[in-house]
Amino acid sequence: MEVQEQATAHGPGDGHVLDESEWRRRAEAHAARVDAATSAHRARRADGRRHPVEDFLFTYYSFGPAQLRRWHPGAGVGLRGADGSPHREWRFYRRVGDVVALDLEEFEAVRGGTVRFVRALLDATASRPGRFGCFGLHEWAMVYRQSPDDVRHADWPLRLGAAGTDAVVESHRIACSHFDAHRFFTPEAVPRNTLSPSRSRQVQDEQPGCLHAGMDLYKWAHKLVPLVPSELVLDCFELARDIRGLDMRAAPYDLRELGYEPLPIETAEGKVRYAAEQRGFAERGQRLRRRLLDVLDGVAVATDDGAQVAAGPTGAVEAGRGAR
Repeated sequence: MEVQEQATAHGPGDGHVLDESEWRRRAEAHAARVDAATSAHRARRADGRRHPVEDFLFTYYSFGPAQLRRWHPGAGVGLRGADGSPHREWRFYRRVGDVVALDLEEFEAVRGGTVRFVRALLDATASRPGRFGCFGLHEWAMVYRQSPDDVRHADWPLRLGAAGTDAVVESHRIACSHFDAHRFFTPEAVPRNTLSPSRSRQVQDEQPGCLHAGMDLYKWAHKLVPLVPSELVLDCFELARDIRGLDMRAAPYDLRELGYEPLPIETAEGKVRYAAEQRGFAERGQRLRRRLLDVLDGVAVATDDGAQVAAGPTGAVEAGRGAR
């Protein structure tokens, strides 16, 4: 049962306190969800087997299954029964009497810059219309004119061969808006992109139709742990996993042996199918983006000059007297 209660300084603030039976139930349910979602990866890792699709979720995103499994209630929630809670030993938590909760002041002191950047990026991205004309060509640009030994997933064949893959790149307009996809283009493919995404322009350029922007919601969620509740982090992980499946079905590789039926974006029918799936993921991403913004809207951070500001519900960072 949830017990509504005002907490003391450094505790849940105007949030609530969970009885020990309730937070243990939530922690166990979360662990079971993570175990189911990561069982195949953990089995492959134990056997030393690689997977060109799912390994990405644990290599590019530096958050392992054990970290994902650790349950955090998020900001504004205290846990009663501090003596029995592992959280009392974890970073960014503070015990007040029999309640342990996130210490927002410590978190802000260490991660305030990350909070500000992620808040600005998510808000800017959420405010824009999605673009759905890229057709996953970023993966093709990553292997353009490469020798077979240099291809990223060299253990898996290119379904059109090297020459056919290059021809697809050369016959399409590439419009990749995501820096962390564009930076893996081969040197020959870089000038073929009609956009010039950069790290410094990420907030200005990112848009919700981009598959990588959707996958990166998982990155921003786990970088903000334990501020973000673990259930939301896992929801973002599941979106990233599902998007990665589309990303690689539309890629130039032939992964049918792994159960990934190719989505031939080089055809008109394939483009229609890709854009339809992309729109569905963009809608899911926008819902998760709003949930992450709701978390950040309740957190005060310091500006570079030391003033306290609160990320407001209208989207801009608004001057204020402290956290709401």
